[in-house]
Amino acid sequence: MLTPALDELDLENLDLVFIENIGNLVCPAEFDTGADLKTMILSVPEGDDKVLKYPLIFSVCDVMLVNKVDYLEGSDFDKEALYRRVQRLNPEMKIFEVSCKTGQGLDEWCNWLVDKVQTKIKK
Repeated sequence: MLTPALDELDLENLDLVFIENIGNLVCPAEFDTGADLKTMILSVPEGDDKVLKYPLIFSVCDVMLVNKVDYLEGSDFDKEALYRRVQRLNPEMKIFEVSCKTGQGLDEWCNWLVDKVQTKIKK
């Protein structure tokens, strides 16, 4: 499905293409899309235990966005437990805490992403 879509794009004039995979934590980990970087989003309301239930996605991704961090206060989400579990599976994973509601962490994530794109272009 990606090849026909990419054939429609003027890739010579694009520095970055996002490929959104299906919205669960199982299937995206099982298929190689050819992406240079794999990013996953874990929302605070989903719970900190997802690493235990879906270890493969946490093992193969380069980046994790912990989204909806504005919900941390008042929740039972154990951020430290999440970080420990991720670290055991994938010590190289970069983690950003973000909130699309408040904008928290989005500049840091975007700046990191721009840096990765610029590094790739220079190669």
